[in-house]
Amino acid sequence: MTNRAVDAPALRVPGRLTAPGPGWTTRSDVVVIGSGIAGLTAALRLRGQVDKILVVTKDVLAAGSTQWAQGGIAAALGPGDTPDEHEIDTLVAGAGACDLEAVRVLVNEGPEAVRELIALGTKFDHSSDGELSLTREGGHHRDRIAHAGGDATGAEIQRALIAAIEQAPEIEVIQHALAVDLLLDEAGAVAGLTLHVMGEGQRDGVGAVHCRAVVLASGGLGQVFSQTTNPAVSTGDGMAVALRAGATLRDLEFVQFHPTVMYLGPDSRGQQPLISEAVRGEGAFLVDFEGNRFMRGVHELADLAPRDVVAKAITRRMNETGHPHMWLDARHLGLPASVPYGDRAASEASVSRFWERRFPTILATTRSHGVDPVTDLIPVAPACHYASGGVRTDLWGRSDVPGLYATGEVACSGVHGANRLASNSLLEGLVFSRRIASVLPGELRPWSEPVAVDRRTAGLVSGSVRRELQEVMTSRAGVLRSAVGLSDAGLLLDKLAGVPAALVDQESWETTNLVTISAALADAAALREETRGSHWREDFPERDDAHWAGHFDVVMTDGVATMAFVSSQASDGMA
Repeated sequence: MTNRAVDAPALRVPGRLTAPGPGWTTRSDVVVIGSGIAGLTAALRLRGQVDKILVVTKDVLAAGSTQWAQGGIAAALGPGDTPDEHEIDTLVAGAGACDLEAVRVLVNEGPEAVRELIALGTKFDHSSDGELSLTREGGHHRDRIAHAGGDATGAEIQRALIAAIEQAPEIEVIQHALAVDLLLDEAGAVAGLTLHVMGEGQRDGVGAVHCRAVVLASGGLGQVFSQTTNPAVSTGDGMAVALRAGATLRDLEFVQFHPTVMYLGPDSRGQQPLISEAVRGEGAFLVDFEGNRFMRGVHELADLAPRDVVAKAITRRMNETGHPHMWLDARHLGLPASVPYGDRAASEASVSRFWERRFPTILATTRSHGVDPVTDLIPVAPACHYASGGVRTDLWGRSDVPGLYATGEVACSGVHGANRLASNSLLEGLVFSRRIASVLPGELRPWSEPVAVDRRTAGLVSGSVRRELQEVMTSRAGVLRSAVGLSDAGLLLDKLAGVPAALVDQESWETTNLVTISAALADAAALREETRGSHWREDFPERDDAHWAGHFDVVMTDGVATMAFVSSQASDGMA
């Protein structure tokens, strides 16, 4: 593996965030930032191994991305399935950018991790014979997706984890707390962090937490784009905090756009309703405005092809026809095999019962928007769903900043490569959080004092530019990319980064983080002159292993972010 510098512009973003001096202080051996499956698993596994654990979350405990996960969690739990088969499917979806050892950790430790989640109290769905109910999603060649409440898997996992946290008095929780910046000691190791808390009493406003380690589990960057399945809290804070502290970010250009997000109209912004891939796993299929099943012949798995394949096929069809969306046909789900497709008048009751049992959450959501999937086609279009890149870690969740660990969507563990395999995200957070908890206690550094922050490099971008930033990223760095569009994006982002904030507030902190991550993402996408996985270049439509088998890494030193290409031997898992 070799490194080479690349001709990328230095990113003009603040090296620290402007913030008032801490009005309060506290101490904790370990601070976990984030309250989804990754963060809460890490906190629970650290119990009894360190004296004090503090969990901080930007909203309430249940407000992160985990609760929105519909499809389920993937693991080789079914009869005849093996970790080796799960490994192959993961590598193929990752399009030659996965870390093989990380994938092997995921698939081999995954089944035990899911069983422990069940032992914790998570109630997955079971078949009539009492066996764990497993289904299939895109890119999987086996039924290996465990689900709960039909399509409420994330909500059930979140419920079980929060219940366990509430029974753990040794774990302190601070809600409505935004991580502003890490505090480092003279050796460049973690010595604490600054938080902004919207609370009452002693902990209100900006404060400092002195600690010996930080576990980042703060989720993704979905709010970079105009339409996303991510909640409003997903503003890339953890990635930006890590970058400013000296950690390496990797693979930011690999942003997965979920192919089937409900289309709510051209003016809809923010979090959009996800139509789980599991709906296609149960037999739904995509059609265009003429009723043609356009996924046939595109991939051997047709409508259950990996997400990048389906998202690209939908986008191509939209561009060819001039329509703003395609359609998902699920009006036949639950029909007995003996009932001919098309005889809906006599079969609506069967279809309705199936939807109410298997996808009650999606059913309620679509109906709330005036679409009944029992009788109507569902309008769908791709939207930002998942960041495969993030804070570069090793197989134990360590970043290259001593005392800083990362897990879940904020991290780049290497398991997802250029395109995450469906339902591997919950598993990644679960597996790698367990791994962090197994090594962190033995690696805790002595307490140290943070060095004074150089406020000359501090700065903030105005929150007023957020809407324009999202439109720039969606139109020029979204599903379909080109050199011209990405060059425009870089210029526009540089302009937006120069709009100073009039107020020091959460809107400006979040927007500064969005600009920081957007600029790095756009630069990496411009430099990767090929199409690979979820990165689709209109002007370089083919995968190019001879030149681009490897990763783009971005680091920040003294307020200047630079990028390097790290080459590696490409493999798509088919060797």
